[in-house]
Amino acid sequence: MSSAGTGPAPATDTPILHVDMDAFYASVAVRERPDLAGRPVVVGGGGRGVVLAANYVARQYGVRSGLPMTRARRLCPDAVVLPPDFETVTRVSASVMEVFRQMSPVVEAISLDEAFLDVRGSVRRLGPPSAIAEWLRSTIHDEQRITCSVGVAATVAVAKLASRRAKPDGVVVVPPALVTTFLHPLDVGELWGVGEKTRAMLHRLGLVTVGDVAHTPLRTLQRAVGDHLGRELHHLAWGTDRGELAPRSGPHEPDRSMGADETFSRDTDDRDVIVRELLRLSTRVTGRMRSAGVAGRTVTLKVRFADFTTLTRSRTLPEATDVTVEVHQAVTRLYDALGLQRARLRLVGVRVEGLVPRASVHRQLVLGEREHGWAEADRAVDRATRRFGAAAVRPASLVGTRRA
Repeated sequence: MSSAGTGPAPATDTPILHVDMDAFYASVAVRERPDLAGRPVVVGGGGRGVVLAANYVARQYGVRSGLPMTRARRLCPDAVVLPPDFETVTRVSASVMEVFRQMSPVVEAISLDEAFLDVRGSVRRLGPPSAIAEWLRSTIHDEQRITCSVGVAATVAVAKLASRRAKPDGVVVVPPALVTTFLHPLDVGELWGVGEKTRAMLHRLGLVTVGDVAHTPLRTLQRAVGDHLGRELHHLAWGTDRGELAPRSGPHEPDRSMGADETFSRDTDDRDVIVRELLRLSTRVTGRMRSAGVAGRTVTLKVRFADFTTLTRSRTLPEATDVTVEVHQAVTRLYDALGLQRARLRLVGVRVEGLVPRASVHRQLVLGEREHGWAEADRAVDRATRRFGAAAVRPASLVGTRRA
């Protein structure tokens, strides 16, 4: 389901996207246990633990994250309670973050399940931010079988509020001209960063809605709540908060690996098509590695079948590499070793792990090997694409295919 936006906006007016996975831990748990579809599911610690996540069926009973598990069980006795599967959740999060970085190099991840994207550099290639938001939703759903909600706005805090209004599985766009119409009717407790104590304090002061805060003179507000908080609340209430991102991987998702996935437009068992797609993905991943100045030894292949069953296979190379041909050869060998001649694939992925600074890798030349080879060719291609665009130079087998 796609929620309606609050109005059209020029592409450059709403460059900030906040993408928030819907009931992330619970959604991943249900994905791994299809028999739980339609049932209330709660993820968290047992006994005196708290709810980490609840799916939307459980939320109908009043179960929310942060609720004591004993209370959650009283509210929803039929809930299926599962422990968190951090390994699977972290793996899904890494794949989702890779999708974000395919859209924009400016990604500010704030947790495993949410991030801000600045897409102003992507609109010429991909269309307006609202179209990018819809593409993200459909891609994540198709590749990971979970849903997300996206807020689109000019600033971080407004985008965050918009994604909350988009839940579940929707997109809400807030153009600058409609920011006050969107914000001012809200309770002050909905502002990002306003907790229960601050909300109660503002209510005691008679400031119940965001509009009440907005129309309180700044000096009056600062005398009541302090200089820093008063100024912050003023900007939040008028939607004039931060509009620039601070790109980072987030506390739970360090860049120890880089990868990319691609879903085929049709399931295929054609080896030529699959190997060509692996080349495209290898080219994309190693290009990003060289830009970041890193190399890695472990190459991982991911394949997803038509029934959504997913396999991964890895190979550790003798030396760390950022060379496209070497990564592609490794994943092609992994694919051939699976013996999938008649198995139809829905998706393939390439990942390089164990990343280290490229400067720390000292490559040993093999007797008879040319001093200059594929590594130098890759860097020449990088220089050409930086100057003339991604389609300027590419492997011959990718010329004329549908994606750059």
